[in-house]
Amino acid sequence: MPELPEVETTRSGVAPFAVGRVIEQVIVREARLRWRVPPELPTRARGQRIQSLSRRAKYLLFGLGNGTIILHLGMSGSLRVLSRGSPPMAHDHIDIVLDDGVVLRFNDPRRFGSLLWTPDDPLQHPLLRSLAPEPLSDEFSDAYLAKAAKGRKVAIKQLVMNSQVVVGVGNIYASEALFRAGIRPKRAAGRLKPAEFAALVKSIKQVLREAIRQGGTTLRDYVNPQGMPGYFRQKLFVYERAGEPCRVCKTPIRQFTQGQRSTYFCQQCQS
Repeated sequence: MPELPEVETTRSGVAPFAVGRVIEQVIVREARLRWRVPPELPTRARGQRIQSLSRRAKYLLFGLGNGTIILHLGMSGSLRVLSRGSPPMAHDHIDIVLDDGVVLRFNDPRRFGSLLWTPDDPLQHPLLRSLAPEPLSDEFSDAYLAKAAKGRKVAIKQLVMNSQVVVGVGNIYASEALFRAGIRPKRAAGRLKPAEFAALVKSIKQVLREAIRQGGTTLRDYVNPQGMPGYFRQKLFVYERAGEPCRVCKTPIRQFTQGQRSTYFCQQCQS
């Protein structure tokens, strides 16, 4: 599913085409997404100028003069930049048509994404107001993570994937960051040493920044606004490499199920 780098890649790819433009219309072909598209959204958005396009966790926030469109890509969604007249394909559920003929088209085969509307502060929306710090912010530090982990027996991988601790560190990037930090995914979070918290926070930030520079990771469905895949998959050390030799020590990568997700690690490089 699209994680933080994929959502940030989408934001940066769409923003130059969207910010400053006026929404001519919103076409909803399928309203039954994870939550039904509010019936008032097309009317509220029509004629409004897009003043900003920001990201909070995995949510994209289209700031209009009278409110905010909140978009989540879900498990299989993508937001494409197309020209007016491009015929809709299967699973093209929503078009945001801009005044210069550009169409922002939301495609979501599994329909786990969402398009919502709020006239109020979007950061106080029920889906956003309790979210934890951004992983690339100064607030997410080794001291912060050590405090969040203190006394906890939960596995460290599960802790950094908890959106109540830090947002946007999904399965791919948690596995990769733990490899770079030399920490096994099953380690009890509360038993890590200060130096390990520092290494892990540094690795999380490095992995996410590198993934953003590579346009995210395409494993199956994800494409960027121009329809291109993300290329960070070629940089992965452990994720979906079970049985293949570690890129560092040549030991076969191991895989197991953790929290209903596949986890990958190197038993030699991670302790």
